[in-house]
Amino acid sequence: MGIQRIESVTYSVTRSDVESGGILEEAVRFFEDFGLFLVERTDEHAVLETLAGQTVHLDGAPGPLLPPPVEDGPTLREIVWGVDTADALDRLVREAGKDRPVRESADGVHHTVDETGFGVGLTLARPRPLTVTPRPANVSGSVGRWNTPLAPVGQVRPLRMCHVALNIPQAGRQEAVAFYTDRLGFRPTDVVEPMGVFLQAPGDDDQHTFLLCHRPDKAGINHIAYEVPGVDDVIEGGNNMIEKGWREARKLGRHTIGSNIFRFLHAPCGGRVEYACDMDRADASYETRVHETAPPHTIWSLRSNRP
Repeated sequence: MGIQRIESVTYSVTRSDVESGGILEEAVRFFEDFGLFLVERTDEHAVLETLAGQTVHLDGAPGPLLPPPVEDGPTLREIVWGVDTADALDRLVREAGKDRPVRESADGVHHTVDETGFGVGLTLARPRPLTVTPRPANVSGSVGRWNTPLAPVGQVRPLRMCHVALNIPQAGRQEAVAFYTDRLGFRPTDVVEPMGVFLQAPGDDDQHTFLLCHRPDKAGINHIAYEVPGVDDVIEGGNNMIEKGWREARKLGRHTIGSNIFRFLHAPCGGRVEYACDMDRADASYETRVHETAPPHTIWSLRSNRP
């Protein structure tokens, strides 16, 4: 079939006016507070993972296989996509390499760059099975919980990275999208002409796996979304991060495209991260929607008139 999921992402945590170790330390603390598991740490590098086994790499001394950063400061340098079979991986490597170099590293990842300059990796997917029991809910006529008061979720643990959003320049945006659709097999699910293109990986059933957003008219990391089991996790996870001193980037709401409930936080490694739940699922019968004007960003977002 092809690409199944996000396998890993790599950030460079360097800034000219700050020692990289300081940013690395801050970024590790951020992702541990966010709920990821630290699995590797050196003076210059750290790796954290989700429950599904996807990894976040934080590099204080980025290696030669990463392309130059597309923006100043700490930022995303590469997304590695997990592919289902060796034959599909070989096919995608050939497609990607038609007009650009592709280099294989010792760990079996094939590295190249997209039209904007972001690193693109291809490797065999190594999915880890997830066992999720959603909290039972109660509503008149459909009771799922008897004699069992709820308790706090506690430390939220993201299940998986579910989508990545990248900012790209407006000039060349068609070519930027075509690299992923024509070479790597993504399909557009929603095209918002003033803003960007939502894309679904061939092996994913989320309404979108990827967003290329041209509205900012510059290259950079927008956000990475992490699926959590439910709305309690979104709310309690955001509250916990605020209590630990991290800054909220967008308050609680439900997106129009994708329908997922969200809460965003600023990440010290660049861009934002999102707690997300209840995303639309879309199969092959879902037809691409083209929006000439941008729909409302949210179905609803939290409001209050309390001082």
